[in-house]
Amino acid sequence: MLAQQTDLSTLPGARQVRKLPVPVHARFADADGVCQTLEGPVPYHAGDAILTGVRGEQWPMLCTRFKQSYEPLPGQPGQYRKRPQTVLALRLDHAIEVAVNGRRGVLRGQPGDWLLQYGPGDFGVVAADIFDETYRFV
Repeated sequence: MLAQQTDLSTLPGARQVRKLPVPVHARFADADGVCQTLEGPVPYHAGDAILTGVRGEQWPMLCTRFKQSYEPLPGQPGQYRKRPQTVLALRLDHAIEVAVNGRRGVLRGQPGDWLLQYGPGDFGVVAADIFDETYRFV
């Protein structure tokens, strides 16, 4: 398990990245449930956003965080894009597990996947092929 206090800026190989303005589809959960992400099951609550990415992959996000992080695409109902934000990314050379921020759940990363740090103690895992399609180095 990766300690949630890890700061990627202290690790060799960590790089700054920015998500491309790639459209994602979002719907809002009517009830509590569990989303089967590529990295493992993640619980969500009624009102949370369930996002669908470029390869059909899905992940949940707290509604308040979603509204801070994404903006709607004009004239395209249910379509959003990430607001510009630079984050840290580290390519994994071994399998890891990382707790989902603010949730009960664990994401599993495999060698070649990317560990992203959005803020202190706030991590995500992105599969290598999806990272290549949706992120660029700063």
